[in-house]
Amino acid sequence: MTQVQMMAIPDTCAEQMDQKNEQQSSVVSPQMRAAAFSVHIFTALGAGIALIALLEAVREHWAAMFGWLGAALIVDALDGPMARRLDVTRMQPNWSGEVLDLVVDFVTYVFVPAYAIAASGLLVPVTAPLLGVGVVVSGALYFADRRMKADDNHFRGFPALWNAAAFYLFLLHLPAALSSLAVAILIVLTFVPFNVLHPVRVVRFRPLTLSLIAAWAVLAIMTVAYDFEVSLLVTVALCAIAAYIIGLDFVIRTARSLFR
Repeated sequence: MTQVQMMAIPDTCAEQMDQKNEQQSSVVSPQMRAAAFSVHIFTALGAGIALIALLEAVREHWAAMFGWLGAALIVDALDGPMARRLDVTRMQPNWSGEVLDLVVDFVTYVFVPAYAIAASGLLVPVTAPLLGVGVVVSGALYFADRRMKADDNHFRGFPALWNAAAFYLFLLHLPAALSSLAVAILIVLTFVPFNVLHPVRVVRFRPLTLSLIAAWAVLAIMTVAYDFEVSLLVTVALCAIAAYIIGLDFVIRTARSLFR
């Protein structure tokens, strides 16, 4: 009886078939590339929003300026998940989303708020230009610092959130000397190695932190809508949430050292 023998496929043929399958599975269509690039456009839109905010600031429409900076925050919150969902890094390897994000963040978190801080009349006039330059220079250095985040995702030093700092200057409307001193202290704290809570990425107390951030957003929108004419209760609540973000890690570390 004749026996039919099945010949094994050579290894080289099998490897070629595997490579072909991988290539087919990794085919990137023009539609996929366009969708990925649209995320970069969405991120860059934050820079356009920053320009509109700056134009409002030049007109001294401060509430409108903060409204536009709030819109930029929404863009900043959404573009990261969108980029991961559409695998933008692989689809558009020639465009750096990380660099683009830093550029847009600098103008929205630092540059426009620095103008508002310097031009608002809230500081001692002779110090306003110098402190404005200090805000921009320290912010630029902070964004270039590879140690800006600790291993547990806390920010290292004051995290150049000058949009928030400007918001509180307008909210509290302190005497010019105190406001100038506060800005100077924050510039120095940019380079001091203490931890500031990242409101989303730090795991510890995350449910509480996210709840407080949501409450802060509602109160901040209310404050801007009423052109900073809000009750003492709203002001105290906003300051308490800021104290939580800035001081939580310090309180926990101090408590641990005391009870060891």
